[in-house]
Amino acid sequence: MRKPALYSRSPLSEPVAVADPVVPGPSPAVPGAWRQRLARAAVEPRLMWGMLLVVLALLLTVLWRQAAQSPRALTQKDIDAAVLRSLTTQNLPSRAARAADKIAPAVVRVVAYTKDRRGNDVEQGVGTGVVITDRGVILTNLHVGQSARSVRLVFADGSESQARLAGVQPDQDLAVLQALTVPDDLHAATLRSTHDLRPGDEVVAVGFPFGISPSTSSGVISGLGRAFQSPEGEQEIGNLIQFDAAANPGNSGGPLVTMDGEVVGVVTGILNPTSHRTFLGIGFAVPIESAAGAAGLPPF
Repeated sequence: MRKPALYSRSPLSEPVAVADPVVPGPSPAVPGAWRQRLARAAVEPRLMWGMLLVVLALLLTVLWRQAAQSPRALTQKDIDAAVLRSLTTQNLPSRAARAADKIAPAVVRVVAYTKDRRGNDVEQGVGTGVVITDRGVILTNLHVGQSARSVRLVFADGSESQARLAGVQPDQDLAVLQALTVPDDLHAATLRSTHDLRPGDEVVAVGFPFGISPSTSSGVISGLGRAFQSPEGEQEIGNLIQFDAAANPGNSGGPLVTMDGEVVGVVTGILNPTSHRTFLGIGFAVPIESAAGAAGLPPF
C-alpha cells in the first residue's frame, strides 16, 4: 500500500516582517570625514592637486578684491586730467579780479569838507586813500584835502572816522592821514618795491572815480620815470609811474597794484590837455618808495 508523499508545511499564519519606510533627511555627519579625505589625498595625487588648485583660486579671489577696494596712487596724468576738468567746467576769477579782492579791505574813501556861509559842513570833494598800517595810517594825495576844514574816512567795512593830517610831502603831492577811530579788523595793504617793474607789467587801479563806490580798472604800466604837472599844481612831479588803467577825478590817492594785489604806487593825476578832466589813456602814480617815505616807513 502506497504512502502519500509528505510535504513540509510553511507557517502561513505567522506575520511577515515589513521594513520601516525611509524618510528623506540630512545625512548624518560622518566622524573623521576630512581625515579620510586627507588620507585619500595622500594616496591619490589627482585629488591632492585638485584641492590645492581650489585653495589657490580662493586666495587669488581674496587678493583681487582687496586690490580693487584699496585706493591706487595718483599719477601725474590723473592730476593733469583733474586740473583740465576744473578749468573747463568752472569759471575762475581773472587775475585783475583777484588783485582787486586782495587790496579792497585796505582801500578807503576820503571825503573832504569845508564850511559854508552858515558854518555847516559841505562836501568839498571825494578822493581815495590806502591803509598802510593796521594802526590807521593812510596815504592819499595832498590835493584831495589840502584846503579842507575836515576829512572823514569811510573804511571798507562801512565804518567811519574823522582823520587828522599826520604829514605831507608837497613835492610828491602826498599826504599822510591818521584815523582817529580805527576798526578792530582793519587790514593794511602789502607794499612792494618798484625796482623790477617793466613797461607792459599788468596793474590795477582801485578808487572812487567821481565818487562812485569802489571801482576797479586794469591795464599795464606804459612808462617809468615820467614827469607830470597837474593843472592845479604849480610844481612838476618827477620819477612817476605811467600807466593806462582808467583813472578819473576821485581816483586820486588810490593804490596802483600788481596782479598779486601789492601796492607799487599812489595814483596822483591824469594827463589831459582839455578842461574836461576825464581819462584819455595816460595816468601817473607816485612810486610807493616815495609814498612810504612820506609816512616815515623804512625804505625797501
